[in-house]
Amino acid sequence: MQLKREVKSSVKDENLIEKRREQIIDGAVKLFKEKGFHRATTREIAKAAGFSIGTLYEYIRTKEDVLYLVCDSIYNEVQSRLSTLMDQEGNITGLREAIGTYYRLIDDMSDEFVVMYQESKSLPKDALQYVLKKELEMVALFKNLLTACVKSGELRISEEAVDMAAHHVVVQGQMWAFRRWALRGNYTIEEFISSQTDQLFNGLVKTR
Repeated sequence: MQLKREVKSSVKDENLIEKRREQIIDGAVKLFKEKGFHRATTREIAKAAGFSIGTLYEYIRTKEDVLYLVCDSIYNEVQSRLSTLMDQEGNITGLREAIGTYYRLIDDMSDEFVVMYQESKSLPKDALQYVLKKELEMVALFKNLLTACVKSGELRISEEAVDMAAHHVVVQGQMWAFRRWALRGNYTIEEFISSQTDQLFNGLVKTR
């Protein structure tokens, strides 16, 4: 089991560490979106966070630590906001509500999702494995709901197809972040949710 990576700090005040790291994360997301992880310098990260580079190094050790904090923060927010999905009814209505909740989350955190998926390849191997594990946990939430719908008879797909369907739900939602340059002039988030869920449940072929 992959354990969470420890980012060391020379500061002992946990509340201050949390506050400063939130500033670092907010500044880094904007900077990485604009310049990319490799082109951004630690001095620029410190400036974007609102303090000196000396202060920055009191809370992280490397630039990769900043990227890890960004990814970990995103998944923590995702898990917090999607925790209610575990209590959703195992039926089509519950599945639709869960998809809507997840897609609205992506709408709120589009910049964060884009940065995470574009730049996570630059993480050290152990940190990348932890991030990928968190991604699969998100997929598992939808896999559980889909499995419940299959067992109740509301979905007629094989157990083997459930895993693929769960990945499909997750990736289709992320499209709202990655393709927003093309989508957002034509759809609202609610229209996007409606279109995606209709295609998921009804397919693309019109039945007679």
